[in-house]
Amino acid sequence: MKVLAFDLGASSGRAILGIYEEGKVTMKEMHRFSNDPVMVHGTFYWDILRLFHEIKQGISKCVAEGHKDIDSIGIDTWGVDFGLLDKDGKLLENPVCYRDARTVGIKEKAFEICGKERMYKTAGLQFNDFNTIFQLYSLKLRRPDILDRAKTLLFIPDLLAYFLTGEKSAEYTIASTSQLLNAKTRNYDFTVLEELGIKKEIMPKIITPGTVKGKLTQEIAEELGVKRIEVVATASHDTAAAVAAAPIKKGENSCFISCGTWSLLGAELSEPIINDASFSADFTNEGGVENTIRFLKNISGLWLLQETRRQWLREGENISFKDIDKMLETEISAETFIDPTAEEFIAPGNMPERINAFLSETKQPLPKTKGQLALCILESLALTYRYYIESLEKILGKRIETIHIIGGGVKDVNLCRFTANATGKKVTAGPIEATAIGNINVQLIAKGKIENIQKARDEISDIIEYYPKDENIWAEKYKKFTLIKR
Repeated sequence: MKVLAFDLGASSGRAILGIYEEGKVTMKEMHRFSNDPVMVHGTFYWDILRLFHEIKQGISKCVAEGHKDIDSIGIDTWGVDFGLLDKDGKLLENPVCYRDARTVGIKEKAFEICGKERMYKTAGLQFNDFNTIFQLYSLKLRRPDILDRAKTLLFIPDLLAYFLTGEKSAEYTIASTSQLLNAKTRNYDFTVLEELGIKKEIMPKIITPGTVKGKLTQEIAEELGVKRIEVVATASHDTAAAVAAAPIKKGENSCFISCGTWSLLGAELSEPIINDASFSADFTNEGGVENTIRFLKNISGLWLLQETRRQWLREGENISFKDIDKMLETEISAETFIDPTAEEFIAPGNMPERINAFLSETKQPLPKTKGQLALCILESLALTYRYYIESLEKILGKRIETIHIIGGGVKDVNLCRFTANATGKKVTAGPIEATAIGNINVQLIAKGKIENIQKARDEISDIIEYYPKDENIWAEKYKKFTLIKR
C-alpha cells in the first residue's frame, strides 16, 4: 500500500511517500518546496495557488518514478489560518498569514464583548492574537464586505483538499486551533461568533482524523495521470500529526516538544483541562488523534534563529545553519537571555536588532559575536522550556520525567543538549520526520493496515537520548532568565 503525505510548514513543504509492506513502513521524499508568504500593499498573504501547484507537482513526481498506484493522500499544515469561499465555491482572496498585523489589538476588543475568562472556559485555548476567531473579528470590524460574501470557511489543509476533491469539511485537529470549538464537546460553540456578529453558517461540518474527505476530481486525475485517489483527513494540524509519532510509552510521565518554527510544549491527555490554573498559565487544549487532547503551550521556536539568519543573508553574509553549529563549538555564552514569547519577536523583520533592543531594555550586555547571539537564542529557548514544564507539572500535579523532542528541532543538537541541561530531565530526540510519519500512520490506520497510534508508536526507532549535565551552571542561568521573563 502506498500513501502520500503532504506536510506543509510555515517556511517549506514536502511530499513524502509512505510504502507499507510486510508490516513495515518505508518513506521516500518525492518533492520539496519553499513556502514564501507575500507582502502586498501592507497585507501578508499565503501564496495558496502556488502551494496547490506544488501539491500537484508532488503527485506528478510520484507518477514519474513509477508510483502512480497511490492509495490515499493526506495533507497537514500549520493551524488557525483559513480561506473564504463565495456562494459559487470560488476563493474570495488569498488566505492571510497569521503573522500579518491585522489582528493587533483585536483580541482585547473581543474580550470587551465576550469576556476573556468566559472565552477560555469554553474553548480552553491559549490566547494568541492570530487565533482564527480574532482574524474573523478583524474582518468583521475592518472588511465586513468579505464576510458578507463568504459562504464557507476552510482551514488551510481543508482548503487544499477542497481544491483536489471539491468536497468541503473541517478536520477536527485543525479546527481545534481556531478558538471556535468547545473543548469538551469537540464541536463548534457558536455563542462567541454570534456575539461578535459573525455568521455561523460559514463553518463546515467537522470530521475526525482518518475520515475520507473525497476523491480527486476527474479533471485533476486526468491532468496528473492517476486514478481518482482518496484524500484522507489525516491529523491535519501539523502538531497533531507530529504528536501522533512521538515515542510516548503507555503510562509514562512525559511531555512533548514539537519543535520547528514554533515550539509546542505539552502533554497528551484523554480529557481537556480547563480551570483557574490552566487559564492563569494560558495553556491550550487542542485536538489530537483518537479523541485525545494536546494540552500545551505555544512558544516561539527556531523562528528566532531562522529570522536572524535571514537578516544576516540580507546583509550579504552567506551563513548556513551548519556554519552556526560550527560557531557554537567554541563560542562562550554571553550569559544574556531573551523571552522568546515576547510579542516583539512574532513578526518578520530584523531579528538581531529586536533582540538587542530587548537586551538593552532589560539592562543586559549585548552579544559581541554572531555565535553569542545564536547562543542567546538557543539557551533562552531551553530555559523557556523549563519555565513552562514547571507550569505544566503544577497543573498536572505530577513530575515530568522524560521530554520527547520531535520534528525538525531534533537536528539542532545544541538545543536538545541545552534542554536536558536546563530542565534536569532526560530528553529523547526523534523522530525528525515526526509530522510526516504521523500523517502517514493516520492514513494507514484509516486503511486498516495499522491497528492504532500506540502500535505505530511502538515501531518508532532512531531515537537519540540526552541526559542533563552542568546542572548548577544552568540553575544560575535560570535565575537570570526568570528576572527578564515577562
